[in-house]
Amino acid sequence: MPAPSPLAIATSSVQRLVKEEAYYHKDLASQEVRVQKLEKDISEGGADLDENAEYMLKQEKKALQETKSVFGPLRSRIADAVAKLEEQIALSESEDAPAEQLTKAKEALKQGQGAVQTTSS
Repeated sequence: MPAPSPLAIATSSVQRLVKEEAYYHKDLASQEVRVQKLEKDISEGGADLDENAEYMLKQEKKALQETKSVFGPLRSRIADAVAKLEEQIALSESEDAPAEQLTKAKEALKQGQGAVQTTSS
């Protein structure tokens, strides 16, 4: 099996990073729900709370902050990968690369550009 082309590598890189960002957004939403639930339970003095509920809330908030801190570096990695993919598309178009690879690359480019624009806002 031949080695993947630089275009295929750049395409899969952008796809992976976009998927990773979507995962972190999903994880962030889940963590926010857990923090809100814990805060509500603590404020209401829920019967099912144990003595370390405050500690658990602190840990959940810490995890939430760590997840939020991932987005900055991830955005710059996506932007870098999008720039490399744009270069590879331009090179591949001039070298008559397979149309299937170019189509896949352009779709990944749209996803990557969308992720960069969404996170920049």
